Amino acid sequence: MTFAPASNPLLPRLGLPLALPPLLGGCSSLVVLSPAGDVAQQQGNLVLMSTLLMLVIIVPVLALTVLFAWKYRAANKEARYDPDWDHSTQLELVIWAAPLLIIICLGALTWVGTHMLDPYRPLGKNAPAESAIAQAKPLEVEVVALDWKWLFIYPEEGIATVNEFAAPVGRPINFKISASSVMNSFYIPALAGQIYAMPGMETKLHAVFDETGEYTGFSSNYSGAGFSKMRFAANSLPEDEFEAWVAKAKAGGGNLDRATYLELEKPSEGDPAKTYATVDPELYNAIMNMCVEPGKMCMHDIMMVDAKGGAGEESIGQTDHLLYDKYAARGTQAGPAHTPETTEDSAPHSPAHNERPQSHSTH
Repeated sequence: MTFAPASNPLLPRLGLPLALPPLLGGCSSLVVLSPAGDVAQQQGNLVLMSTLLMLVIIVPVLALTVLFAWKYRAANKEARYDPDWDHSTQLELVIWAAPLLIIICLGALTWVGTHMLDPYRPLGKNAPAESAIAQAKPLEVEVVALDWKWLFIYPEEGIATVNEFAAPVGRPINFKISASSVMNSFYIPALAGQIYAMPGMETKLHAVFDETGEYTGFSSNYSGAGFSKMRFAANSLPEDEFEAWVAKAKAGGGNLDRATYLELEKPSEGDPAKTYATVDPELYNAIMNMCVEPGKMCMHDIMMVDAKGGAGEESIGQTDHLLYDKYAARGTQAGPAHTPETTEDSAPHSPAHNERPQSHSTH
């Protein structure tokens, strides 16, 4: 008869601490705490400061919990037992004053950080007038979230790229951000915080690279089947290398006009980086106003019609130029649920001009 060797109960306990270093090794690449831009640096400092302030309460509470459990254990017969004690002014002061001070500090940090790190706030307002950031001319970049890739338009350089973004180090960047079909989120952790990209709207982000390097941007808002592959290269380059990058794009790319864009915006995953040597200067405005397709009414025109009281009864049946569901237009099932067409029999009755609507109140 053979016997299995007795297991040592200490081995599992010793194995857990030994397993922690490899697991925690991945924390060394936390990009949020390794910023390459001024805005990201301030956001990282805000996270650290808020965490430290909260630890001022958390650490003493955890320590006192262990201390009280040990001191007043059943085996400790020397611990003083006072069942009639129910109040201490000094203890109440500490219990309420400390959290209140922490909340005041966190509130002040939140208030200041919310205004100083407002993505719509130009960087020059935060910098001294003589600083390089305040004096440098911003780089204008128009960003469009597609299914499932990113389009970057450089209006002043006259080029466009797909899944590749580059900017010179130390130069402020003014992002204008929109989307083609569904809500998305633009995020380069090493540069600045995330900001939403929405169809028919424009959001803004101001940021700057402080260091050269190769970084990664991605979508931080679920947007469909290819969401996980919506990643792009974000490169911070010296000024001369950025100019060379622009020159290379102009030399080897095609033309991004409306017809090319309509092909580009069709759903695809894992697209390689691509450049366009020229771009329609009105393309971004058409994308943002959802009227790239021929015959579509632009959003600003719709708002103008609404401001004037509508287009009249003759426009009731003319709705083709107002349909913006790209999924339905492509015949896919990824879009919203299909809404049945309204017929005369199923349409709700509307009172005529000389007919008073019936009241549902009783007297």
